[in-house]
Amino acid sequence: MRAHDVLGRVVLITGKEEFLGARVVGEVKDLVRSHDPESEFSEAAASELTLATLGELAAPSLFSSVRCVVVRGLEDLPDESVAGLLDYAAAPAEDVALVLVHGGGPKGSGVLTKLRKQANVTEHKSGEVKPWEMADFAVGEAKRRGVRLDKPAAQVLAEAVGNDLRSLAAAVDQLVSDFPDQRLDEAKIRQYFGGRAEVKNYEIADAILAGQRERALGELRWALEAGTSEVYILSAVAAQTRTLANHVGGNRDQGMPSWKARNLGKQAAGWTADGLGRALQEIARADADLKGAASDPSYTLERLVLTVASLRGRR
Repeated sequence: MRAHDVLGRVVLITGKEEFLGARVVGEVKDLVRSHDPESEFSEAAASELTLATLGELAAPSLFSSVRCVVVRGLEDLPDESVAGLLDYAAAPAEDVALVLVHGGGPKGSGVLTKLRKQANVTEHKSGEVKPWEMADFAVGEAKRRGVRLDKPAAQVLAEAVGNDLRSLAAAVDQLVSDFPDQRLDEAKIRQYFGGRAEVKNYEIADAILAGQRERALGELRWALEAGTSEVYILSAVAAQTRTLANHVGGNRDQGMPSWKARNLGKQAAGWTADGLGRALQEIARADADLKGAASDPSYTLERLVLTVASLRGRR
């Protein structure tokens, strides 16, 4: 996409895959910002959108006439606001990029049908990626960055990181940074996700979620000494914790790898939804630390192991 593909137009994002949708939103914002560094950004919930509020969001300010407006939850757009939104889409403001985000599902399908008929609307679909499609997704991510990722290597990477697109994309991005202009084969992947064949990042995650602090610390220290990236280890822990949280919440994924399915029920027996919520908060804290808020990545991960493992069994 280029700036003229979004300014004076409407970008419609549809589908349940939040990461892919968020990436398109980010790309639109980057295009607008590159076109005008002084451009302004605003967001609104579709449930609160009226023609008046849309006009206010799109109106030029004292500082810049170029704006990017993101409207989320299009499926919740009030019926009385549909006509106004369609009128705007028929003649968008020249210096405004309007992004409409629909979370998928049948709700609000009527307005989607009408928007798709508008010449000024460009749709980006963010359909769900199934567990068995994760390796292909990783191959595609590498291709987007101009690098070839072998399919067997992508399968190893997907198993290590788990069924989380954000974590998998981050892993590919880091690999591309570490091996610029090189083909990513299985040997390079295992340089980060193994050393001993039986030690992988998801085993560290499993030990944490099983409440086995000593085992988790031992595997963590070995992995760090072997040169495994702290980011990849955290990605595996985050992905496995989210998978467990979905399981405990009743959202069972029948397509997960067999090694996850074998352990998931046993892990779930020691966790509550509240405990997993707190664990995810600790993971978010560790993620912020690894991105620059703390100076010792090893300590950050060791603290995470001790904190999250101690949450198992608490009521």
